[in-house]
Amino acid sequence: MAPSHLSQNSKPLSGRYLSLAEREEIAILNAQELGVCEIARHLGRSASTISRELRRNAATRSGGSDYRAMAAQWHADRSARRPKPSKLATSPGLRQYVQDRLSGKIASADGSKISGPSVEWKGRRTGPRQDRRWASAWSPEQIARRLPLDFPVDKEMRISHEAIYQALYIQGRGALRRELTACLRTGRALRMPRARACGKSKSFISAEIMISERPAEIEDRAVPGHWEGDLILGLRSSAIGTLVERTTRFTMLLHLPRMEGHGEIARVKNGPALAGHGAEAVRDAISRTIIRLPERLRQSLTWDQGAEMAQHPRLRIDTGLSIYFCDPHSPWQRGTNENTNGLLRQYFPKGTDLSAHSAEALEAVALALNKRPRKSLNWKTPAEALDALIG
Repeated sequence: MAPSHLSQNSKPLSGRYLSLAEREEIAILNAQELGVCEIARHLGRSASTISRELRRNAATRSGGSDYRAMAAQWHADRSARRPKPSKLATSPGLRQYVQDRLSGKIASADGSKISGPSVEWKGRRTGPRQDRRWASAWSPEQIARRLPLDFPVDKEMRISHEAIYQALYIQGRGALRRELTACLRTGRALRMPRARACGKSKSFISAEIMISERPAEIEDRAVPGHWEGDLILGLRSSAIGTLVERTTRFTMLLHLPRMEGHGEIARVKNGPALAGHGAEAVRDAISRTIIRLPERLRQSLTWDQGAEMAQHPRLRIDTGLSIYFCDPHSPWQRGTNENTNGLLRQYFPKGTDLSAHSAEALEAVALALNKRPRKSLNWKTPAEALDALIG
């Protein structure tokens, strides 16, 4: 039971925590039956903060919930004083699970481990993080959400994603080494605190194949087989192609090696694209890769207006795909693909030569992404989601 008095100096540890005055406001507004969001707006706090406060610090009486400011402050003060050893520090099994999924090596289809090649950093687009390394690189939220699926009975194998982040960023709050931050997608060792123009369409794109003409069934992701694609670019005109299925988030990578004579033969207008990602090379790479899928999983492809898709009529004939193009300077119209490209930068940083990666290495990276659980798939993996469709 809470004491009938509290210190007059009962103040929050910082502005991050609720004060007694704020708790009194919450009690009054809650008694008036205002909703969580309305209380949050009134106090200038997030709705999740208010919801958490009402859930954690309300007094339970006769099966009901009675929120009183003084009792809530007492509970909060007591919790702040209570020593709380990190769960990662006290649970070796949980710590090993988290570390393996943050920093475990990726593997090829036959199970052999791949460390990734040594990349050369130079040029004006030198990457900001030169200690990045290839790893399974699950995000803390993916790890936290996957635990109940992998350990449905063992309640000790539970941790929040925030606890994992704090163990990484605040040394002393957990048992994870600081160098594991290099395995996060951003590669940041510190947390960052928490905005387009229209242009003329390319000559090879007609109005009937613009994204505005794309069927509604593609937009709602209800029907599988609709893909988004793009190129990620590297040093010295190197590139890797990416294909992402909208429903399952399944990813395939296109190997685009340079052609013979690149760097030796002068560029010629309308000549061959020796960098390896010209229209013909990209068309052939997409055809080779996507034709392996069942026909019902080859419905459409949405791309930006890059010149590498100039041979889209031939691609449509070769693969049976309907091709659609985004509006100029509108990457959000391929949001799934843009997000995936961000994930891929863990393995292929900006400012590096992407031609250093073999086709086998690209397959290993795609496999690693397809084995990561996704929030959008209720913590299933893209590979599991695709298998369910094919099976």
